[in-house]
Amino acid sequence: MNPIVGWGLALIAVAAAWQAYGWQGVVMAVSVIVFWLLIQFSRALRVMKNAGEAPVGHVGSTVMLNSKLSAGLTMMQVVTMTRSLGRRIDPQRDTWAWADDGGSEVTLEFKGGKLATWTLVRPAEPSDPSHP
Repeated sequence: MNPIVGWGLALIAVAAAWQAYGWQGVVMAVSVIVFWLLIQFSRALRVMKNAGEAPVGHVGSTVMLNSKLSAGLTMMQVVTMTRSLGRRIDPQRDTWAWADDGGSEVTLEFKGGKLATWTLVRPAEPSDPSHP
């Protein structure tokens, strides 16, 4: 959600609570807003704790990650899916990558904090099937 919209809704809730219940309504509305912010903060900490325990830029399967991606995902949603922090490729273009043990790599580009494009690069298969 856009932060301006979120804070606008919070302000409307406080104003409506004031109109309906006076200062007790304002206290309740502010309590609900603070509770919501604590839930979001707790979620972010849990995601970062889980991601911090994994190797940077590593996922179990890049093909599975590629199938779950969709335009508009936030970095928090991607890190939740991968359970790993991405490897930063290009800070100017906000590009990150995750790889698996097979050598495949998914590169993600974010624009405005949302996933815009992604590519899956798989290693070339040997041309001779009898060659290991």
